Amino acid sequence: MNKNKLVKLAYESRKSIIKMSTDGGCFIGASLSCVDFLGYLYLEYMNIEKNTLNHPNRDILILSKGHDVPALYSIFAELDFIDKNRLKNHLKTNDNIYWHPNFSIPGVEFHSGSLGHGLSVSIGIALNSRIENINNKIITILGDGEINEGSVWESFLLASALNLSNLIVVVDRNKFQANLKTEDLIPLEPLIDKLKAFGWETYECDGHDFKSIDYAFKKLNKSNSNKPKFVIAHTTRGKGLPSIENDPTRWFVDFSKDEINLLLKELKSGIKTDLKSKKIIAR
Repeated sequence: MNKNKLVKLAYESRKSIIKMSTDGGCFIGASLSCVDFLGYLYLEYMNIEKNTLNHPNRDILILSKGHDVPALYSIFAELDFIDKNRLKNHLKTNDNIYWHPNFSIPGVEFHSGSLGHGLSVSIGIALNSRIENINNKIITILGDGEINEGSVWESFLLASALNLSNLIVVVDRNKFQANLKTEDLIPLEPLIDKLKAFGWETYECDGHDFKSIDYAFKKLNKSNSNKPKFVIAHTTRGKGLPSIENDPTRWFVDFSKDEINLLLKELKSGIKTDLKSKKIIAR
């Protein structure tokens, strides 16, 4: 694992996410919470790179919680899947860079964003890979709030019944659903026990600690089980920006240019900023 490259990828991606949080805004909190483990998957774990985006044996990732696409596109830009300058076209009519993944963007496998659909699509892809004897991994990224969808639990049952050992689900467990805590709305815990009861092999990691992420996926790789695999990545919504971390009001944001500049400074320094007064607050 090249930790230095991962740290740089995550930092540069966070900068891009922040810059995309204006002129119409984006879902910044959940994008910042998933960017570390997404970066690990693309840089270290998945069998995919710029020149293999259409290879039949490539690993496939479906971002089911499609509103976190600023994280995905920012990583694509850092890995040269797309021109980084295209990120400036976010929400503009001259490009397809907007609030959900678009299949016309290199690297996007499915036009996702309707919560609860991504895992069903991944099951179909994983089953097809087995039928066609393709030795690849199918990875689905779910939001923890998304798990409230009934279709997700139906998919959990089906993937287990089909013994889809090539299917991996990663949940961004930032413990928020829109502007409420998941456990205050429809409690998910004990999540691991529920997943095991549904026939899944389960793992956990700190979704911001690359060593912890690497350990979980290396352990997963050693499994000889025919069960589908589930990784709970414990994260912090808004990670990297102390002023909005775990703030339920910072679900969707549309910052001014001045606020963007303050947040970029905050990301670099790690020191909290009061955006209303524009004062620096010690963390």
